[in-house]
Amino acid sequence: RQHEGPRRVKRAWVIPPISVSENHKRIPHLLVQIKSDKQQPGGVIYSIKGPGVDEEPLGIFSIDKFSGKVFLNAMLDREENDRYRLRAFALDLGGVTLEDPTDLEIIVVDQNDNRPLFRQDVFTGRVVEGAEPGTCVMTVDATDADDPDTDNAALRYSILDQGAAAMFSINATTGEICTARPGLDRETMGVYNLTVQAADMSGDGLTTTAMAVIYLEDINDNPPEFTKEEFSMEVEEQAAGADVGKVFVHDKDLAGSPSWLAKFTILEGDPEGAFAIRTDPHTNDGVLSVVKPLDHEVRDRFELTVSVQNERPLEPSVPASPRAVATVRVRVRDANEAPVFRENPRRISVLEGTPPGTAITTYTASDPDTHQIQTLSYALLYDPADWLQLDPHSGTVRTKRELLHPSAFLQGGWYIALVLARDDAEPPLSATGTLSIEILEVNDHAPQLQPPAGVLCGQPGRGGTLLLGATDDDRPPHGAPFHFQLSPQHPQLARNWSIARFNGEATPSDRNQGPLDHSLMAHPAPIPASIPIPPPSPAASHPSRHPVPPHAHTGVPRVPAVPAVLAALGAARARRRRRALRKGLLQRSRDDMRDNILNYDEQGGGEEDQDAYDINQLRHPELFSPRAKPPLRRDAPLSSGTPLGPRKLPSSPSDIEDFINEGLEAADSDPSVPPYDTALIYDYEGSGSVASPLSSIVSSLTDEDQDYDYLSEWGPRFRRLADLYG
Repeated sequence: RQHEGPRRVKRAWVIPPISVSENHKRIPHLLVQIKSDKQQPGGVIYSIKGPGVDEEPLGIFSIDKFSGKVFLNAMLDREENDRYRLRAFALDLGGVTLEDPTDLEIIVVDQNDNRPLFRQDVFTGRVVEGAEPGTCVMTVDATDADDPDTDNAALRYSILDQGAAAMFSINATTGEICTARPGLDRETMGVYNLTVQAADMSGDGLTTTAMAVIYLEDINDNPPEFTKEEFSMEVEEQAAGADVGKVFVHDKDLAGSPSWLAKFTILEGDPEGAFAIRTDPHTNDGVLSVVKPLDHEVRDRFELTVSVQNERPLEPSVPASPRAVATVRVRVRDANEAPVFRENPRRISVLEGTPPGTAITTYTASDPDTHQIQTLSYALLYDPADWLQLDPHSGTVRTKRELLHPSAFLQGGWYIALVLARDDAEPPLSATGTLSIEILEVNDHAPQLQPPAGVLCGQPGRGGTLLLGATDDDRPPHGAPFHFQLSPQHPQLARNWSIARFNGEATPSDRNQGPLDHSLMAHPAPIPASIPIPPPSPAASHPSRHPVPPHAHTGVPRVPAVPAVLAALGAARARRRRRALRKGLLQRSRDDMRDNILNYDEQGGGEEDQDAYDINQLRHPELFSPRAKPPLRRDAPLSSGTPLGPRKLPSSPSDIEDFINEGLEAADSDPSVPPYDTALIYDYEGSGSVASPLSSIVSSLTDEDQDYDYLSEWGPRFRRLADLYG
C-alpha cells in the first residue's frame, strides 16, 4: 500500500459531433445517447439547451432525461442552418450538477436539393456584323444554394438551342459566349436567340435554362442604290424654291443609322446652280428642288446626273455599286410672266415751258413670254400734277400742260411719274416703271435793276455814287450773279461815268461833269436791263433832301452806298500809306492798332492790300488834312479839281457824302495810282501772302490748340474776348 502507483483520472464526458442528413424523413430519429460517468444510486437526470430546443427554432431536438437519448423531431434544411450547437447537462435527483456541461454539435449534411438559378432570365449582348471567330459577346452566370464545397453546387454551362447556323459557342465553366464562325450578316439575320443551360453535379445534376439574345450591330457594308436608272420630272418656270420631285433609293443597312442615311450630289447638267437636292429623313429618298428661277424661253429642259452615298463611309472591303448614279430629266413648263421695264427708272430732261402735246419720251416694257402672243398696254399710274398724257398702245409720253418752275410737285427740280404696263393673259400681269423728268431752267426773264431810278449829285468837281442791285425770276444758272455795265448804245458815257462792282452790286460814279441822263445795264446772260439816271433838279443838289428810293431784297446782298464809298476811300488811303511807308516818308509804327475799316472788296492786290485804315481821319479830318497842295495828275480830266486847303468837318451827318467825295477825288488825283485809261485788275489775288491761309481756321479740332493771346493786342473793343479766351 505504501508504494501505490499513480491513479487514472477519468476524463469529463465528451460528445463527438453528430452528423445528420438534411431532409431526413424518419421522425423522430435517434441521434445519440449521452451518459454521465458519475452514476448515482437514484439515477441521473439529463437535459439539453440551445437552438432547436429552447431557442428558435423550437422543438427540433429533444432528450430522454433518464436515458440521455437525443432525438431529431423535424426535417432539417442545410440551406437554412447547416449546424446546431447544444449544451448537455447531468444532474442528480436533487438538482445538483454532477458534471460540467458539455457541448453537443449537430452537423446537417447537404443533399442536392437545389437547382442552379441564372441571375436573370434574359441576357442581352451585341456584336458587329462580320466579327471574326472568337470574338466574345457576353457572359451568362448562375448560382446554386447547395454546399459549394460539394458537387451539388458544381455548375456547367451549355447552349441548348441557337438555330441551324451554330454561330456561337459558350465556355462550360465561365459561361462566356463568343462567336464560333465567320459570316455574321445583319442584313441576313440581325438577332440571335440562344437557349443556355446551367447544371450542377458538374453537369449531371439538376439543371436550369435562360435566354441569351445577341444583336448584330450594323456596319456600312451595303451601298445605297437608286431604284431605277432614270427619273423624269416637270416644273413651272419662275417657281423658285419649289420641289420638283423625288428620286428613290434603297439601302439594306439598318434604317436610321449613319450607314443607311443617304447623301445626294448633282454631278452634271446644272452649271448655273439652279437646282438643289436634299434627303428626306423619313424615307431616305432624294428631293429635287429649284433654288433659282427658271426661264422657259431660255432653257426648257435639263438633264441632271445625280449620285448617292451614305453619310458614313463605305467599308473598304465593299465594292461600289454601279446603281449609285442616276439620270434626272427635268422639263420646264411655260408660264405667263409679268412685263419688264428694262430701264427703271427712266430719266429724261425737259425744258420748262415746253408746249402741250410735245412728245418727251417713249417708255415701254418688254414681255419675257416670247413663245406666247401677247399685247402690252400702258397707263399712267401716278401723275400728281396732271402734266402728262400717255399713249396706251405705243407708250409715248407727251406734255399735257406747260411744265413750269416753281411747282409744289417738283422735288429738287425733278418730277416723278409712274407708268403701268399690263399684258392681256389670263390672269393678266403688270409691271410699274418710274419716269423721272428733270425740268431744265430756261433764261426767259430779264433781270430787273433795283432801284429802277436813282438820283446822283453831279456838282462840278464832286463825284456822286449810287448803289444798284438786280433781281431775276429765273433760277440758277440764269439768275445771279449779275454783270453790270454802262449801256453800249451810249459809248460817250464811259468818258465821264464809271461803274464798280461792290458785293455783287453796281456803284456808278461821275468822273467829270457830263450828261447825266444815261442808262446802266445788268445782265446774267444775253438779256440786258437798263436804268435811266435823270439829271438832278435844283432840289436834288442835296441828296439829304431827296434820298434814293430803297431797293428791294432779291437774294443778292444789299449794302448801303455810304459803306461802299467808305470801303473805297479806305482802300485808297491804305494804298497811299503803304507806298509812303515803303519810301520812308511815313515813320509811324506798323503795330499801331486803332479802330479801323478793312477793305474787303478790292480784287487787285490780295491780302497785302489789307493795311489798316485809321478811322480817326474821318472823325477828325482837320488833324489829317494835307497842308501842301497835292500833286496834279497829268492824265486827269481838265475839269477835275482838288481841294486847296484843309477840309472842314461836316456840319451834319448828311454832309458826310461831300467829305467822302473829297477823299475820292484826292485818291483819283494821286499820280502814283494807275491812270484812268488803265484796265483794272479784279482777279489777281497777289503772291506771297503774309497772312495765314483760311484753311488754318478749321485746321484745329479743339480749342486747346488755339492761342488767343493775340486778342489782347487788338485794342479795347476786343478786351472782353481777350479776358474770356486769352
